[in-house]
Amino acid sequence: MRKWTLLFALMIALLILPSHAEASMLEQGSTGEKVTELQETLHKLGYLPVSPTGYYGSMTEEAVRSFQSDFSLAPDGVAGPVTLQKSNNVTTMAHVVHGEARGESYEGQVAVAAVILNRVRDAGFPSNVDGVVFQRNAFTAVIDGQYYLTPDRTAYKAVKDAHLGWDPSYGSTYYYNPEIATSQWIFSRTPVTTIGNHLFAE
Repeated sequence: MRKWTLLFALMIALLILPSHAEASMLEQGSTGEKVTELQETLHKLGYLPVSPTGYYGSMTEEAVRSFQSDFSLAPDGVAGPVTLQKSNNVTTMAHVVHGEARGESYEGQVAVAAVILNRVRDAGFPSNVDGVVFQRNAFTAVIDGQYYLTPDRTAYKAVKDAHLGWDPSYGSTYYYNPEIATSQWIFSRTPVTTIGNHLFAE
């Protein structure tokens, strides 16, 4: 009898608990912290005109659709795993841009974001944003903790423009400040362009 009771309870639990796929899907009617996080990113990118509420309504759906269109995703207005990962990538990149280049011109900030994307596309680096950003000793801001500062809207906009195709670094996969760089190896990279305090190189 006890065996059947446990089996019945397990079946009920499986029916009630959302699947992993469902838990990774946000759509109209969804609520909670994950919705708020998504809305914060959409708001800073300029897609959501109101502050985060934690409720996924029609405005959020439209904002997600615009985000998906700009970031080469199917614009269905539903934030599935791919859309959520892309949103997380944007936030991660915004942290790097803010931590590394907040004192630089807007063009310089876009160039830093472009370098991250260039590395993702380059076979010599990890093939995803997290892998590139958190590769050992890749970015000073991650090493010294400035990565963890809260990015402003300018950093998010720079990431957006880099995703839309603006690359002021002209394909560079490295950048550094020649006035304070201590690694002799970095000086061996081929210079491409200079923007503000950063020299961008291949």
